[in-house]
Amino acid sequence: MLIVVEGISASGKTTWCRKHAAGFTVAETGSRDDAPDATLDPAGAARFWVEQGERRWQAARAIERSRGVAVCDTDPIKLHYIWSLWQIGAAAERVWQAEHVATREAIAGGRIGFADAYLVELIDPKRARQQRDADPTRSRRNFELHVRLLGPLMTWYGALEAVLPGAVIWGLPEDGLVHLPDRRERPGGNAVQIFDQMMDSLAGQRPAVP
Repeated sequence: MLIVVEGISASGKTTWCRKHAAGFTVAETGSRDDAPDATLDPAGAARFWVEQGERRWQAARAIERSRGVAVCDTDPIKLHYIWSLWQIGAAAERVWQAEHVATREAIAGGRIGFADAYLVELIDPKRARQQRDADPTRSRRNFELHVRLLGPLMTWYGALEAVLPGAVIWGLPEDGLVHLPDRRERPGGNAVQIFDQMMDSLAGQRPAVP
C-alpha cells in the first residue's frame, strides 16, 4: 500500500510520518539551488521537478515491495503546488502549463502514478503558525505564501476525491495507519484517463491575475 501525506507548511506532515511511519517514509524534496528558473525556462524547470517526483515515486514503490507499505511525505505528483501558485496569481500560466505537460508525460510513461490513499490535513492557519513557531529547527521560507495555498490545495484534492472516490482521507489519523481502508486497486493503465478527468474538473477554476 502506498500512502501520501499532504498539507500546507507546518501542518504536521513530517511529525506524523516520524511518529507513525518511521523507517518506511520517503522524505519531501526541499528547495534545490540547481533547479532551473521557471520564469526563464518553464519546460526545463518542469522536467526537473517532475523528475524529482519520479525518483520519490520509485523509492516509495521499492519500500512498498519490501515492507508492504510506504508513505510519501508530500505527493510525488506535486503538480498541485504550481497549480495553486497559479490560482493565487503567484505563478504564470505558461509555468503551470509546462509542468502539466511534463507530469502527464510521466504518468503516461508509468514513471509516476497515483497512490492508494491520500491523507490531507485541514489545518487552521493560526494553528499552523503556532506549530511553525514551536519548531525553530525549520526555517520554513515563504511560509505566509504557503498559507495562501490552503484553499487551492483543498480544491485540488477535492477534485482527486471526485475521480478516485474513497482515496482522500481528510486529516491525519491520530492512530496512524491502523484503521485505514484496505488497499485499493491502484490505477494503472487508466492513470492518464484519471489525470485528464481531474484536470478537466479543475479547468473551471479561475486564477487570479499575476
